[in-house]
Amino acid sequence: MPAIDFYFEIVKALDEIGAPYMIVGAFGGSIFGIQRATMDVDILVDLREQDFDALSQKFPLPRYYADPEMMRNSTAMGIMFNIIDTQEGVKADLVPLSRELEYRVAFDRRVRQEFVDDSGAPLFEAWVAQPTDIIIGKLHAWNEGRSLKHPGDILSILVFCLSGYSDFAVDIEIVTREAVRIGQDALEMWNQLLSRAREEVEKRQDQTI
Repeated sequence: MPAIDFYFEIVKALDEIGAPYMIVGAFGGSIFGIQRATMDVDILVDLREQDFDALSQKFPLPRYYADPEMMRNSTAMGIMFNIIDTQEGVKADLVPLSRELEYRVAFDRRVRQEFVDDSGAPLFEAWVAQPTDIIIGKLHAWNEGRSLKHPGDILSILVFCLSGYSDFAVDIEIVTREAVRIGQDALEMWNQLLSRAREEVEKRQDQTI
């Protein structure tokens, strides 16, 4: 089973048991313009007491490792946990909302979106963070590790959304306020990326006239 199929099974299971979740990061951003290949799927979950056993039962031993007590303890401590397909050697990382409480606002305004493959064929539907919140998450990630992949992802989302390809606009004011809160470096990077994105969109529009 390819990793993407396993992620689909995780999302399907969460939907079936009615457990609140949200895909974030680059994979979530792939429907908002991020084009770089990534095999990592970051899933934020807000599991309730009844969800631990229900989710575990969707992935039974011996093929899968999905221990309900591990999920329960990790959620209580705010620690990421895994569901593992031991036969295929793939795993999904699930992050409890209790670890990332600043995501609560983003979680409350998550949206239902369809993921498609390279040919445009539908793969699955899932709850995803809005582009505004994916950008904010990447600003924080960049501030922590300064990886160059995050500015590139932010630029891709901005160009995609400013070009009108998304049903969901980037709230520039909200992102700017968060960049100010993160710090001067993040604010400068954000302003530069916003300027570059606007120039790119304008250039593309001129080329189509």
